[in-house]
Amino acid sequence: MPTTSAYILVFVIAIAVTAGATPVLRRVAERLGLMAVPSDRAVHAHPIAYLGGVAMLLGFLAALATAWLSGSFPAMFEGSSTALGVAVGAVILCGVGTLDDVREVSAPAKTAGMVLAGSLMYLLGVSLLFFRVPFVEGLIVLGPDLAPLVTVLWVVGMANAVNLIDGLDGLAAGIVAIAAGAFFLYGHRLMTAEVAAIEPENISPLVAIITAGICLGFLPHNVHPARIFMGDGGALMLGGLMAAATMLVGGQVDVDYSGQVYFFFAPLLIPFIVMGVPIIDTAFAIVRRARKRTGLSEADKDHLHHRLMRLGHGQRRSVVILWLWTGLLSLFVLYPVYTGKGNGYVPIGILALALVLLTFFHPGIRRTRQEAAAGSSRRSHPTGRSGGAPSADGADEGADAPDGDAAVSHPT
Repeated sequence: MPTTSAYILVFVIAIAVTAGATPVLRRVAERLGLMAVPSDRAVHAHPIAYLGGVAMLLGFLAALATAWLSGSFPAMFEGSSTALGVAVGAVILCGVGTLDDVREVSAPAKTAGMVLAGSLMYLLGVSLLFFRVPFVEGLIVLGPDLAPLVTVLWVVGMANAVNLIDGLDGLAAGIVAIAAGAFFLYGHRLMTAEVAAIEPENISPLVAIITAGICLGFLPHNVHPARIFMGDGGALMLGGLMAAATMLVGGQVDVDYSGQVYFFFAPLLIPFIVMGVPIIDTAFAIVRRARKRTGLSEADKDHLHHRLMRLGHGQRRSVVILWLWTGLLSLFVLYPVYTGKGNGYVPIGILALALVLLTFFHPGIRRTRQEAAAGSSRRSHPTGRSGGAPSADGADEGADAPDGDAAVSHPT
């Protein structure tokens, strides 16, 4: 059984390598001109370097190699190709996304790359084998005809979910860090509990803790104002890693966990709880684009983070709100696992309600104050101008970004 110190070691390696590689890749991107240029799809004010995803990939591979060479995780590496499958999938997804960052790739070609990654992951042992359905007795076993299809769809879906939420500085990295941390605690608990629901050879906790580490190593360079973007390379890779962790901890567990928590009857649904923010956003985006009869790959500015900013939140507060929401969703999973009780839902529900109130009522208060201030200014300046110099485009810069946050985001 891996020790706590062994997990801490790979976690620190993931953080350190990613944090060290990120500024190096930023300088490389700037020298090669691999920059996210402002456009009508994005509103960041100046070019920002790509290749953050490559730095995260280096951190992941370094931490995974450390786990292998340390000998602390023998059951996860000896006689199993699962770790190789996760690594291969991460490399392909990062490669496909990075290629799209530096040279636009068509949607079918990009999807083909994700399908290739999911297919190879399945062949190397990262797959969905069975799951339970809520309120339905018995175990649903995926046969050899359905398992590959469902596995690939899950990888593609999770990769796109993280890619869609990657719209504000630090948003995707923070959400995945929280979700991956929750998955590590969840998987580790199931591995060490009295009734071992997952076996020591299950690599899911290791993948989750490394994923959290590379996100935390990258985050200082990506929070507002970002100096580098993870790009599609990083977003698709993070989605693939979360897909692998969820499939291994949920889709390969046939042990009945004696009803400790209701959600374990549907382990495949756990990602929908912990990764609720990007998945809900993906569902809304699909419905929205279908209603508008536009392509699924066409960018828009109606994602959750865009809506929060239109409500009056600045970029920093919008990101923190979504981080907190992901944390609350994670607590829904973790509290019953560690306590065996469900009464924790009451305080969590109260916190969720407070967060909703913050989201929808605080901007209204701020907007009322701004309108009152604007009215006072108009009374003092009959021409309607407050005496401040207008910006180059004729609008006051930062008018839509309270708290001093520049209303910038990068393309999803």
